[in-house]
Amino acid sequence: MYLGTQVAARDDDDYRIFAQLGVKHINADPPGKPSSWTLSDLERHRDKVESFGLILDMIQLPLPSQPIEKASYPDILLAGPERDRQIDAVCKLIENTAAAGIPAVKYNLNLIGIPRTPDEPGRGGSLNASFRWDKTDQQAEPGLAGVLSEDENWERIDYFLERVVPVAASNRVRLACHPHDPYTPPGYRGVTRVLGTVEGLKKFVLMRENPYHGLNFCQGSIGEMLENPGKEIDGVIRWFGQRGKIFNVHFRNIRGGKLSFMETFPEEGDMDMVRSARIYKEVGFKYMLMPDHVPTVSGKDPTATAFAFCYGYIAALLQVLDSE
Repeated sequence: MYLGTQVAARDDDDYRIFAQLGVKHINADPPGKPSSWTLSDLERHRDKVESFGLILDMIQLPLPSQPIEKASYPDILLAGPERDRQIDAVCKLIENTAAAGIPAVKYNLNLIGIPRTPDEPGRGGSLNASFRWDKTDQQAEPGLAGVLSEDENWERIDYFLERVVPVAASNRVRLACHPHDPYTPPGYRGVTRVLGTVEGLKKFVLMRENPYHGLNFCQGSIGEMLENPGKEIDGVIRWFGQRGKIFNVHFRNIRGGKLSFMETFPEEGDMDMVRSARIYKEVGFKYMLMPDHVPTVSGKDPTATAFAFCYGYIAALLQVLDSE
């Protein structure tokens, strides 16, 4: 496994900085909307990334973490009239990804986005994202998806997988799906987030089972599903890792657990990230280990500063694992 990033480069200097910080493998998207990318766009983007001595490991399909109201292809999850055409467009993008020599894609199957409550103070006065169920509007109205039963949600997911997984497999492109973030009680905003529990994720990876169908394994999001993340996460990593279902790791920690947590820097949360890294190595994980959300720190470039800290932490951790 190796250090990666999914931080979007703002300009060419950011690519140079990745290389200077030892972040050689990246998840980075071409300019423009994913729904508009052609094979030529992907090839130009790959060539640009490689010109900085970097490796383009992954791109994002036009299935984002944003609410369905902002999705490029909403009918895939809404079962709307354009569903088949939009799935065909995703399949074509996967084919073009393979033709461009990019080995993996990440995606979300998200209807209500990433609910959070106000940021909370963290170490040294940083501002950290949080979610406290008792501070949410628990009676919030449904969005564009309306009221959707759990069974219907699974049927729509299966309809997508039935058509997309064979295309990914025949083109040898790994499909890495992100869990729902965070867990919310059934029926919140009209939907049950079926990928918001460990059991739901297990069911998901066994549907249309294929070596190219797995997870963008966000350790932070999965910790948010657990009553005691510090004790429970080891078994979860092993279950998915031993089955070859982890295609990318968002190496993020939290303090708290199910329905009440604050995001933290990797070394200060409730999960022992050193132990987690050893388990990823134990199960044979061989792809990117990358920071995900980071606290907001002080300074002129707070996001870049926080991510640079996380890159250094992961790089040092991987060096220790290599020496063991």
